[in-house]
Amino acid sequence: MKKSAPIIHRLARQHTPLWQKIQSQGVTHVGELLELTELSGNSHCAPIMDTLDFPLRASHAYIRRIEKGNPDDPLLRQILPTLDETIIHPDYQTDPLSEQEQMPVPGLLHKYHGRVLLTLTGACAIHCRYCFRRHFPYNKTNPATDNWAEALNYIQTHPEIKEVILSGGDPLSISDRRLQALSQRLDNIPHLQRLRIHSRHPIVLPERINEELLIWLRQSRLQTIMVIHSNHVNEIDQAVKDGLDQLNQAGVTLLNQSVLLKGVNDNSQTLIELSERLLNCKVQPYYLHQLDPVQGAAHFAVSDEHARELIQELHQRLPGYLLPRLVREYAGEPGKTPL
Repeated sequence: MKKSAPIIHRLARQHTPLWQKIQSQGVTHVGELLELTELSGNSHCAPIMDTLDFPLRASHAYIRRIEKGNPDDPLLRQILPTLDETIIHPDYQTDPLSEQEQMPVPGLLHKYHGRVLLTLTGACAIHCRYCFRRHFPYNKTNPATDNWAEALNYIQTHPEIKEVILSGGDPLSISDRRLQALSQRLDNIPHLQRLRIHSRHPIVLPERINEELLIWLRQSRLQTIMVIHSNHVNEIDQAVKDGLDQLNQAGVTLLNQSVLLKGVNDNSQTLIELSERLLNCKVQPYYLHQLDPVQGAAHFAVSDEHARELIQELHQRLPGYLLPRLVREYAGEPGKTPL
């Protein structure tokens, strides 16, 4: 049983949390990103100058971890729009997992037995160029703000559902007041056992791990799991570790999932260092995903053959508890497929 804590509204007092101010000040123009990374005028960078439907967005905290003057930096590669994104590939789709066909009510995906996923928002603190929901029509599929009656009723009337997954966008882009209110309503559904949160915020905006967040996480009766998303060891600095430590102390189980990305983490040494750093932060390596075939991200693809070779190398050099599971997700399948 988690310890009770003061109601979050007593802490809020109508102020704008620091993390929201920082998130609103993120970098959204390619020229500014290139200037901050000392790459202005570099011939190796081929950006699409702020013209994409999926625009640049990145936090200053994340950008500070990029090696200055290095156009091949693995963190930069994840956020810099390039001309490669304009190439149309016939095997890549705007909805690669057919999620819109698996939404019985707005904002709720029921893809797997015993679990449902709520897409709370389309907002993120960072736009990863390989994002499988980069074309997702959030404005058409999300319920109105704070109007979760239909989704909650669906969960209430399906007793086989044991776990609710909060996703987006990034669910931690939403205020703690709203998240706490939703969490309390989920707490009141007796057959629910677990709350899972998928978020990149602990990595890209460590200021998000504040006292208000920790309060409502401690208050929930549900077993709480947070799946963070780190692809490279350079993403995890001391500020990130400090935030992860606070989540651990609040009783949150921490898992990590990575996406295997060409030019980012497609070598065994990088993956080994990431697993070791995660363990140091008390985070369990969970999944190593093959890229979802979303239109605009084909230049990140790594072959299945090379992916299996990498996992074999990790198996030879890491203990089993540090070995992530190599998986691919196929539309319509009842779960992720091990490779």
